[in-house]
Amino acid sequence: MRSFLCGLIVWSGTVFAQGTFDDYKRAESMLWNNVDKKIFHTYITPHWINKSSDFWFRDHARDGYWFMLARGGKTERAFDHNRLAAALSEKLEKETKPGDLPFKTFSYTDDRSAIEFETGGTRYCCDLSAYILTEKDADEKKNPQESVSPNGDLTAFLKGPDLWIRYNKTGEETALTVDGAPDYDYAASRSWYYKFCVSDPAENKDERTIDVTWSPDSKKLVTFRTDRRDIGHLYLYQSCPDSGYRAKVWAYERSLPGEMNSPMMEYYVFDIESKQKTRIDLPPQSTIVAWGTPAWFKDSSMLYMQQYQRGYKELNLLAIDPETGSVRTVIRETSETQVDVDKRDYRLLQKRKEVVWMSERSGWSMLYLYDWATGGLKYALTDGEYVVRSIVHVDEEQGAVYFLAGGREPGRDPYFKHLYRVNLDGTGLTLLTRENAEHNVRLSPDHSVFLDSYSRVDLPPVHIIRNLRDGSLVMNLGRGDVTDLLATGWQYPEPFAVKARDGKTDIYGVIFRPSTFDPSEKYPVIDATYSGPQAVRTPKSFRRGCRNTDVTLAELGFIVITIDGLGTAHRSKAFHDFSYKNLGDIGAPDHIAAMKQLAEKYPYMDIERVGIYGHSAGGYDAAHALLTHPEFYDVGVASAGNHDHQMAKAWWPEHWMGLPVAEHYIKQSNLTLAKNLQGRLLLIHGDMDNNVNPASTLRFAGELIKANKDFDLIIIPNRDHNLGSHTYVTRKRWDYFVRHLLGVDPPREYEIGKE
Repeated sequence: MRSFLCGLIVWSGTVFAQGTFDDYKRAESMLWNNVDKKIFHTYITPHWINKSSDFWFRDHARDGYWFMLARGGKTERAFDHNRLAAALSEKLEKETKPGDLPFKTFSYTDDRSAIEFETGGTRYCCDLSAYILTEKDADEKKNPQESVSPNGDLTAFLKGPDLWIRYNKTGEETALTVDGAPDYDYAASRSWYYKFCVSDPAENKDERTIDVTWSPDSKKLVTFRTDRRDIGHLYLYQSCPDSGYRAKVWAYERSLPGEMNSPMMEYYVFDIESKQKTRIDLPPQSTIVAWGTPAWFKDSSMLYMQQYQRGYKELNLLAIDPETGSVRTVIRETSETQVDVDKRDYRLLQKRKEVVWMSERSGWSMLYLYDWATGGLKYALTDGEYVVRSIVHVDEEQGAVYFLAGGREPGRDPYFKHLYRVNLDGTGLTLLTRENAEHNVRLSPDHSVFLDSYSRVDLPPVHIIRNLRDGSLVMNLGRGDVTDLLATGWQYPEPFAVKARDGKTDIYGVIFRPSTFDPSEKYPVIDATYSGPQAVRTPKSFRRGCRNTDVTLAELGFIVITIDGLGTAHRSKAFHDFSYKNLGDIGAPDHIAAMKQLAEKYPYMDIERVGIYGHSAGGYDAAHALLTHPEFYDVGVASAGNHDHQMAKAWWPEHWMGLPVAEHYIKQSNLTLAKNLQGRLLLIHGDMDNNVNPASTLRFAGELIKANKDFDLIIIPNRDHNLGSHTYVTRKRWDYFVRHLLGVDPPREYEIGKE
């Protein structure tokens, strides 16, 4: 560990005041829920009306929340808020303010003469001419174990481990299967977060949901049978149950990397009239790589689906004959490393009998057009050194594809998403969102226009409606108002680009400074990390830039940086593959290179005092940085860290670390490296975390104890993987960096939320 820690007493006597009670108050004022009170018109969610280009949205203005209607090139109040507030005040017998109506969503009746909404458990209809409120029957809640056919005549439902059908006109019920068995049932899905109580089975409920896909003509349905009879479980020990003094033990299904006893799915097509069951000619599919049911052609003649292989080196697009169950591979995508799950977007053009397919085969994520019947490649629709992020819409009639991509426009952050149009013959590529910013795009149901909310971390959002064909302006909806936030002294984060460890590749990040920033002073640096290869941590939009934990840490007297190094998402295939079988790299050499380059430009960045924090994969990063780069990192806070990839949910390590589970898993484990700890480390985990099991942190702690290493550990009772809103966790993270990186005592037991 670096020498500065031995001289904290000297440091604390020479630096300007940081980590004070006032700093904590400012940091608290920058928590996202408090920032929301200082920013206006920064977010629009369009609620499209009757599949048209008209929509309503709830606008946060300085004087309250107002429901707005956008139509005909202008915006107006969706209804008379004063009259509705008066009617509600009378009905509810308590004051209702026009700018704070007690509901967040509503629906128009078909003729738009009235609106319906729910408040206090009661559903109301309000006539928009007389503003008379009438109570309505509550919407009948959909039974999650039932699925109604498209024509409304039939209902498929779960009955024990079997699949049944109800004829809705007569109420007659009949079984489609009779051979279902416990843990080997039909058509039943469970939430990935489902857990059951081992110590008190009375706690458990049937939380299965039906998962069937009806043919459009309502004559058939496709579903699966899942074999859970020989699977592994992970466990949670609930020390502090809601009542009583006996701890409870919970279990949940979870396959670990390389395990073969995962839940297995077999697919079946059921003919409703004949009750015939046809097995789809596929070997049982592991739920690690099999997601959901096949989809139908609109004419009910054919099924299609994507299928991964374990290890994620192969992805196939399959055509399935529902009459015979026979399977044909239309497109086969392979990779020596991995076929990225984030790049598996495609569109089947049923009229044209073609497929728009996303692939990284050129080294960059591009779009290709395939012939459905032969599986032959027809055209490369896009070409170049940029990244197609997703397919937004395909207009078969006009012969055009609309897609989001980044990195094509020179001189811009390559992560900024822009909307493009290209013809289905690969010609006519057109940029539809021209501004140098991150574009959040939502298309109208009639595909005539789209809402474009664009922003950067240093640019408040601008909201406009554009024509989908050419991107031309249809309507201005306004822009974000952040004057109250700026009045606090808050500073826009600064985007930056520096060179990676190779001295050649551009990598991108953001700097956060305190609102009391003084460039003549020295500030410790905190690296805010998440190197999971499926993600980009650096914020690109304004709201992500001002509503996050990095802002609050900066207010305590730190310079906080976040950066995406080699191996993270949304760049070239080569850039991304740097992380393959190499998650232990965590991008740290790039982060270190970036901080050194920034410190040359900004001498107030004291890179002799560096901390790091992260959550989940970022928690692994924070601990791993101290274990592998003790010459640079001094203090770390790791929450919910997956410290050994052999213990993680199978799909994630198998995707990025590959199969088989071999020596590289062991070498990159924090458990293996525990003996290397030199700096200050705080571990935090929720005891009911069924995403990253708390055993991950506890086993790491056990190895640190074996190595006789000093560290700190906090277990949060009754908390799952979501620790971001936990005020005690937030405060302890603040305290840890203030005490060990600033070298001062934090305010004792500062209570967030207490006036």
